[in-house]
Amino acid sequence: MPDPEDPADILNDALAFLGGTKVVEDEIIAYGDLQLTVAAKEGKANTLLADHLFSPGLFLAERIERGLMPVYGLNVIELGSGCALPSLLMSTLAAPPATIVVTDYPDPGILGNLARNVARNAHLVTPGCTVRCCGYEWGASVAPLLSYPGVAGHGYDLVVLSDLLHFHSSHPVLISSAEALLARVPAARVHVAAGNYTKPDVCDNFLRLASEAGFVFEEVLFIEGEREWLGSSTVSGLDKMALATRKGACRYWVGTRV
Repeated sequence: MPDPEDPADILNDALAFLGGTKVVEDEIIAYGDLQLTVAAKEGKANTLLADHLFSPGLFLAERIERGLMPVYGLNVIELGSGCALPSLLMSTLAAPPATIVVTDYPDPGILGNLARNVARNAHLVTPGCTVRCCGYEWGASVAPLLSYPGVAGHGYDLVVLSDLLHFHSSHPVLISSAEALLARVPAARVHVAAGNYTKPDVCDNFLRLASEAGFVFEEVLFIEGEREWLGSSTVSGLDKMALATRKGACRYWVGTRV
């Protein structure tokens, strides 16, 4: 019986939605002025699928570009950041977050690539926004992540989960980490994007466990005129039709704590 969490199967499912092609083929991924790389295809980067930029990262980036995720002055953390496209794009906005923390599994290849992406784009960060990079394994203590200036005693107003649902068995620790990091304020939100290649029953499992943990998630559906790519930045190797295809291959939820 196939392993539903086999990285090769997950990757093949993801690529099948795109006609067998990678989301972005270029070694350097350019999104507007941002210059990003993904981790080398080896070790944990391979098994945790950190060596690709998948469609949900592009989906969230378009929403950020369009101002559909207001972040000004907030504390933002992204779990399983990969190349950190959504978070690093937030850092370049005219009205950026106060603090952005990008995290991923504490593996030298994965975290080293993430740190290089942060450093490579540091000159683009809007003054007043602080970007930090930290290794974090889901389910571990969040105390180090809650110790930063401006975050301590408050938490994160926005928790970003981009294409993290495919590993079914990790849902409990992913949810517990998000719950522990999210600020205890009514406006705090968890943004979750997943590819359509993540099977519906896997998404449903995450939503069920999140509900049991005290979250309410609402799926944001496409409306008339929204299926086109509406971002204005140039993305390396992809025209607007290709970007619209990738955008349309995603699901998206926004969650609050009850």
